[in-house]
Amino acid sequence: MARICPVTKKGSIMGGGYSNRTRATQFNPTGMVRKYPNLQKKRIYVPELKKTITLTLSARGIKTINKRGAHSVLKKAGII
Repeated sequence: MARICPVTKKGSIMGGGYSNRTRATQFNPTGMVRKYPNLQKKRIYVPELKKTITLTLSARGIKTINKRGAHSVLKKAGII
């Protein structure tokens, strides 16, 4: 299973590299680092369907569901 939030479509990104000070003075390779989103496994009850769905969501996705409602957000994301 890919580490992607189905609601916000957040996935991993590559970070790292050099600051301008490092570029100007010396060469010290740091390499690239993969940064992952804050994904959490949550059980969400959808009252319209009378079902509980288990999803791996980002923290932003959880806040979106709390604000707008589970059924509308999950339907827009194409999960239900």
